[in-house]
Amino acid sequence: MQTTLEETPVMQKTRELCQTILDQPTMQSIRQRIDAFMGNETARNQYDDVVNKGQALQQKQQMAIALTGEEVAEFEKQRDSLMQNPLAREFMDAQEELHELQQSVQTYVNKTLELGRLPTESELSHGSCGHGCGCGHGH
Repeated sequence: MQTTLEETPVMQKTRELCQTILDQPTMQSIRQRIDAFMGNETARNQYDDVVNKGQALQQKQQMAIALTGEEVAEFEKQRDSLMQNPLAREFMDAQEELHELQQSVQTYVNKTLELGRLPTESELSHGSCGHGCGCGHGH
C-alpha cells in the first residue's frame, strides 16, 4: 500500500520546520519588506526596468557585441537611482536574506543525506559538492 507524502514522519517534521522558519522574527521582517515592495508599483517598475536593462546588456556581451559607454552609464544611473529607493533596497536585502536561509537549510539537508547522519559544523563549512564532483573540495 502506497502512502502519501503528507502521512510520513519526514513530511510532518518538514512542515514543523517550515512553521518554525515562518515564526522567526527575521522571516517576518523579510516578508514585511517583500510585501511593502510588492505593494508599491513605482518601486516594482523601477526594479523591473533595471533588471531588464541589465539582462539586455548581458545578452549583448554574450553575443560579443560591444557595449557603448552611453549604455553602461545609463544602466549605472538607473541602478544607482534604484539603490536610493529604500523600498527597493530593502526588498533586495530581504531577497538576499531569504536566499541565505534557503541555502543554509538546503546545505544541511543535503549534507545529512550525503553522510547518512547529521553533519558536524566543520563538514558544513567545507562546502563539499558531493561524491565525484571533481571540484577539489574534501568529502
